[in-house]
Amino acid sequence: MARGKTYPVTRKRKVAESEFPNQKKKPLNKKETEKNSKSDITNNAKTLSNKKHDVSSKHEKIAGNQIKGHYKYNRNRYQIVNTLGRFDDEDLEEDDDEQSGLWGDENDSDYIAGDSLEDMTRQQKWQPPNTVGNIPMEWYDDYPHIGYDIDGKIIMKPAKGDELDEFLDKMEDPDYWISVKDNLTQQNVKLTDEELDIIRRIQMHEIPDANYNPYEPMVEWFTSKPEVMPLSAAPEPKRRFVPSKWEAKRIMKIVRGIREGRIITRKTQVQKPRFYNLWADSDQPRQDHPMHIPAPKMKLPEHDESYNPPAEYLPTDKEKEEWEQMDSEDREKNYLPQKYSSLRAVPAYGRFIHEHFNRCLDLYLAPRIRRNKLNIDPESLIPKLPNPKDLQPFPTTLTFSYTGHTARIRCFSIDPLGLWLVSGSDDQTIRVWEITTGRCVYTWTVGDIVHSIAWCPNKDVCGFFAAFSNKVAFISPFKLCDEEMYVVTNRYVTAGHNQIQKDDKKKSAHWSQPTEQEKELGYLVILDHSHSKTVKQVTWHRKGDYFATLAPDAGNQGILIHQLTKHQTQQPFRKIKGLIQRVMFHPIKPLFFVATQRYIRIYNLIKQEATKTLQAGVKWISSLDVHPLGDNIIIGSYDKRLCWFDLDLSSRPYKTLRYHSMAIRSVSYHKRFPLFASCSDDGSIQIFHGMVYNDLLQNPLIVPVKILKGGHKVVDSLGVLHCEFHPTQPWIISSGADHQINLWT
Repeated sequence: MARGKTYPVTRKRKVAESEFPNQKKKPLNKKETEKNSKSDITNNAKTLSNKKHDVSSKHEKIAGNQIKGHYKYNRNRYQIVNTLGRFDDEDLEEDDDEQSGLWGDENDSDYIAGDSLEDMTRQQKWQPPNTVGNIPMEWYDDYPHIGYDIDGKIIMKPAKGDELDEFLDKMEDPDYWISVKDNLTQQNVKLTDEELDIIRRIQMHEIPDANYNPYEPMVEWFTSKPEVMPLSAAPEPKRRFVPSKWEAKRIMKIVRGIREGRIITRKTQVQKPRFYNLWADSDQPRQDHPMHIPAPKMKLPEHDESYNPPAEYLPTDKEKEEWEQMDSEDREKNYLPQKYSSLRAVPAYGRFIHEHFNRCLDLYLAPRIRRNKLNIDPESLIPKLPNPKDLQPFPTTLTFSYTGHTARIRCFSIDPLGLWLVSGSDDQTIRVWEITTGRCVYTWTVGDIVHSIAWCPNKDVCGFFAAFSNKVAFISPFKLCDEEMYVVTNRYVTAGHNQIQKDDKKKSAHWSQPTEQEKELGYLVILDHSHSKTVKQVTWHRKGDYFATLAPDAGNQGILIHQLTKHQTQQPFRKIKGLIQRVMFHPIKPLFFVATQRYIRIYNLIKQEATKTLQAGVKWISSLDVHPLGDNIIIGSYDKRLCWFDLDLSSRPYKTLRYHSMAIRSVSYHKRFPLFASCSDDGSIQIFHGMVYNDLLQNPLIVPVKILKGGHKVVDSLGVLHCEFHPTQPWIISSGADHQINLWT
């Protein structure tokens, strides 16, 4: 029998001898010992259950019996545990001491049912604990009790004294200042010395626990000293010194394979014959070049190269005829798909030698290049632009439309104050509109298509020029201005009639007075060009005296500069290179812009020489506008491009924008806000934010902010024909081929 199993039996025998001292001692064997220990446990358990039943039956009447019964229960538990031999005697004695200190002396164990509850309270001053639990005590503020005990009985609130009792306790009770009220039991509890010491330490900002040492020496759980001997002193197992039988099985398997010839060793391998190159310089094999690039693989066959392709891959007779008539270099594929009934019916491929010959030519004639892939983040290539919401105001909404024209509206112009709008159309009429209300005020019928209209930039003059056929007429809507402004306008325009004009047959233009009927309609002066070509554009100088006319088909007389106050005409160019598209005056300097089909030439009017030529890089320029500060211009082209030029930077475009899907018809700058726009035949108007800085070292900021759609319909492949910003408000007005003028705000 092992040593570890005899200790509990010995303990049981010792306990049995102490319980029955008068019994004659005799040695017990193992079976008798186990039998006696089981009978003792059974008897003690019965005794314990009977005593617990007696104590529980008297619990409601006498609380002391419960306490003493619990004490006897502990003593019986001591006997049971000691009999079983689970704990040491010292631990059980300490447990008894704790129970005796809590419940009373051992001499009081005879107090079971002899005294009443009042006697026990008077002798021991014991009160049952408050067992209401951890609940909010405000639930019982309106009740005389404070909760219920474990048996469901009401626990009454303790008696409370008045302020006089509290004052007397404060004066007479020496422990009043160290007692606090317990909300759970509704009684004053005296603080112990340990609790007072904790409070004092907290007030002094010290560690509450007096036994805690924050500066204890560090315990090195893992030291730097190496161990000489292993931590485990277990003896080595036998398998460490015995050959492995599994390794022996694997070795025998290899040996059988060698004997049977399935595994060939290096010594028995037959050397293959080596063939040498007769024309090589050395016997060593040629090593690959460090920069060797493998040849690209041949293209895999497609579905139509099958001997039985699907029907949709087979060409028709017409497609075969077209393929045979095409040049071999223009053919997409060098073969025609054919269909065979079976694989045996497929003949030899006739282009086999030709294709492999071209393959060999590509292998030794075509150079191979290893392209380094650039690991660039695509988002880093996108410029960081500000949020369009931070760049407001700009037009976003269609406010209303001006309806009345019955044909395409090619042009319109706004007066300098921003109150009136004049438009010209293919229906041979000119109309004046009130911008804020959309009311049509004037209508003139001129008898020909109106190609251009320009309102005089002088605020003291009320009138505009309209170009139709080979004539340019100055018309004044006198009802829109007061009498004083009309008088100033009439004198300003008709002052040139008093000038003595030379009778020159070679004059490029003739100034004439209108008839009486035309004067009643508002005509003040009519300018007839000597040529019979159509005048396509009229543009003003910023002061409102000089203006230029453009007739692209008139040759050398296509560009003329006129002075309104003196009724004089000049021909600035003797010879014009290219087809002129647009002309415009510089807003500040004495410069004149001439846009041909591909170039923009800048002329100095004082020096009468060309100063710069801008290369647009487009196929056909359609429109032109100059920034109010004069250092930047924009052009639109029929090949869908919008180009921004910085005159101080380069002769090539600073930015080229291609956002429209069809030809650009017109471009425009705003005179006050950093905005510019373009309109196209796709029926849309694109608004851009274009900030020009005073610092010459900082480039202009261009941000697309809005695309205006749905205002115009595309009619006969023509969309929006003209757009222009309001002179004072962030509004834009557009006209199109759908006979409408729209106001966007």
